[in-house]
Amino acid sequence: MLGANEPMDDFDCVDIYKQPAFQHPMLKHHTIQENFISNEIHKRKDNYKMNDQSCPKGMVPILKQRDGTDNVHLDTIEYPGQHFATIETILDGTIYRGAEAYISIHDLTIQNNQYSKNQIWLENGPRHQLNSIQVGWAVHPRLYGDSLTRFTIFWTADGYRKTGCYNTKCPGFVLVTRYNWLGMYFGRYSINSGKESVYVQPKNFQDRFTGNWIVEVYDELIGYWPKELFTHLNNGASLLRFGGNTFPFPNGISPPMGNGHFPVVDIQKSSNFMFVKAKDSNYQTVEIEDEKIRRYVDAYQCYRLYYGGYSKSTGVVFTYGGPGGNCGI
Repeated sequence: MLGANEPMDDFDCVDIYKQPAFQHPMLKHHTIQENFISNEIHKRKDNYKMNDQSCPKGMVPILKQRDGTDNVHLDTIEYPGQHFATIETILDGTIYRGAEAYISIHDLTIQNNQYSKNQIWLENGPRHQLNSIQVGWAVHPRLYGDSLTRFTIFWTADGYRKTGCYNTKCPGFVLVTRYNWLGMYFGRYSINSGKESVYVQPKNFQDRFTGNWIVEVYDELIGYWPKELFTHLNNGASLLRFGGNTFPFPNGISPPMGNGHFPVVDIQKSSNFMFVKAKDSNYQTVEIEDEKIRRYVDAYQCYRLYYGGYSKSTGVVFTYGGPGGNCGI
């Protein structure tokens, strides 16, 4: 439940068929998918909700836009200075139908024009036609108007040029949950000393029968991106990426990533991803294979990554993050 001094976000409850998605020209006659074919159990996990606010049946929650916030991509070449510490699959022709992981949640101090995202990417297509869907958590003051850690999704269908946005800030993503997940802030965080670890478990996978891309958190169905939005992801994802991504202040200073510290082997003391998995071309959930993975860190003085591989207790795991600073362009 919310504490006495914690902010309470304003969500509008909107008729499920009047949500922003249906303003998209490709979705004017879209029928909301009701049968979701997967091996998952779709149910709400109360212990991971920060409050019990929900919309009435037949309605979905849309986060109100605060004054002074905007819907910027900040992923295009017009915004240089992004940095990454990730693992990603090798482009070898393999097709994936989904990805999932446990991502540790952390509290970060971010300046107004910076962001720090920690997420899963699923992508396909050449750079100028890139289809990308992203799910995880972010601290993004320019988007949200605060420095809270929030559950965040993003999509683009043309390499960040004209299509796509965060959450439901533009037509596209179809919400089906009555609970305020998209843009929800987390009230509990992992403690760097290792005393407590708090995770979010996003899953993003393609429905075998409709081709839509479904988002779940802790097996709770959030919604989906309809296949009509995409040209290349309709055929599955050719690349999966897991890890952190930052964007700097105009003075070139990059924000912290993960828990704000360089990673160590001990996952209790580092920001981390564990139980990293994929859905293969046959829609089966499998462990990510070491030989299919490459590590990518583009500013070693600011961010690092330690890949731990597979163990029975953590699945495929890696630690990552760093303090940021003057990381270069």
